[in-house]
Amino acid sequence: MTETKNHVPAPANALSAASDVGPDVELDVGPDLGLDFEGWACPVPLRETPTVVMGHGGGGAMSAELVEHLFLPAYGSAAASELGDSAVLTVGDGTRLAFSTDSFVVKPMFFPGGSIGDLAVNGTVNDLAMSGAVPLFLSCAFILQEGTALSELGRIAQDMGAAARAAGVQLVTGDTKVVDSGSGDGVYVNTSGIGVIPDGVDIGPHRAGPGDAVLISGDIGVHGIAVMSCREGLEFGTTVESDTAALHGLVAAMIATGAGIHVLRDPTRGGVAASLNEIATASGVGIELVERDLPVPETVRDACSLLGLDPLQVANEGKLVAVVPADSADRILAALTAHPLGRGARRIGTCVPGHPGMVVARTGLGGSRVVGLPVGEQLPRIC
Repeated sequence: MTETKNHVPAPANALSAASDVGPDVELDVGPDLGLDFEGWACPVPLRETPTVVMGHGGGGAMSAELVEHLFLPAYGSAAASELGDSAVLTVGDGTRLAFSTDSFVVKPMFFPGGSIGDLAVNGTVNDLAMSGAVPLFLSCAFILQEGTALSELGRIAQDMGAAARAAGVQLVTGDTKVVDSGSGDGVYVNTSGIGVIPDGVDIGPHRAGPGDAVLISGDIGVHGIAVMSCREGLEFGTTVESDTAALHGLVAAMIATGAGIHVLRDPTRGGVAASLNEIATASGVGIELVERDLPVPETVRDACSLLGLDPLQVANEGKLVAVVPADSADRILAALTAHPLGRGARRIGTCVPGHPGMVVARTGLGGSRVVGLPVGEQLPRIC
C-alpha cells in the first residue's frame, strides 16, 4: 500500500479553512475531482491546494493528511489499518514478517557521506529494523531520465551493492524504466524489503506509556544539512557528512540486552519532531524533552540558525529514537554507546501523562515550547 513515513493522523481539532476565512467566504478549490473536500479535516495548506505540492512529500502534517483523507478512503478494505515504517505480517506457521517500501528522489544524487544508492538500501533496512526485524531481502526499481550518464548510474549501482553487502541483505529482484528527457531528474530509486521479526519482540507505538524514557542514538540533523550544504554551496568551516547507515545491528544489540523496547523510529523526513509527534499521537501520551540534552552538533546548529530551521525537524538517515521503560534505560544506553553507530546516544526526554498527543521541550531558560509536527517541507528532496 502507499505509505508515508513518519505518519500521524490529522488532529481531530484541526481548524477548517472556512473557519479561518470567515463564514461568508466561499473557497475555490478548483475543478471537481470527485473528492469531498468539505469532508476533510485538514489545516489550511492542504485545503487551499487542489494540486500536489512539495509539502505533501515532507513527512509532516500535509503528508499525513494526504494518506489519511485521500489514499486510505480510496483503498477502503484493501488497506491495512495500521501505518508505520513497516507493516508486520503473520504467515501461516506464525512467522512474523516486516515488509516495507520506500522511494528515493534525493537531489543531488551524490552528497558528502553517501549517495542515493546507499541511502536507498540503508533507508529500507532501517524501516524494517524499527519493528525489530532482521532484514533479509530487498527489491530495487530504477526510474531513469533519458540522457543520464551511465557512469553515474554505475556508481549508484556500486554504492547499492556495497551497502547491501555491508548490511547482510540480498537484492533479489528489480525493475528499470526510462522516461523522456525533461520528464524526470536523473535517477529515482524505489526499494522494498522483507525481514523476519524474532519471537518475543513486540515493538510499536501502542506500547509507549507514562514514565518511559526517550532515547536518541546520536547527533541529529546531520543528513539534512549535509544535503543542503552540498546543494546550495554552503560552507561551515568543515564538511558536514550524511549519517546514512544501516541500523539493524544497533537494534539487535538493544534487543540482546533483554530489556523491553517499546517503540523505535528512524527520524528521517520531518526529523525527530515528526517521529515523536507520531509516537505521542499513536500512544496517547505526552512527551517532554529537555532541550539542553538534545545532541545537536555545532555545525548543524549554525546552519539551522543561518537557514531559519529547527534542528528537531531536520532529517536524519542513521539515527534512531527509542522509547523504553525507565528502569531499563541505563542498560539500553550502555548497549547503544558500546556500538559504533550509537556512541553519542543519550536520554533526551520522558513520556508523561499530561498533554497527551503533544511534544513539549523544556528550554534552558526554564520555560517550555511546543514541538509541533512540521506542516510541509523544510528541505525538499533530501531522501
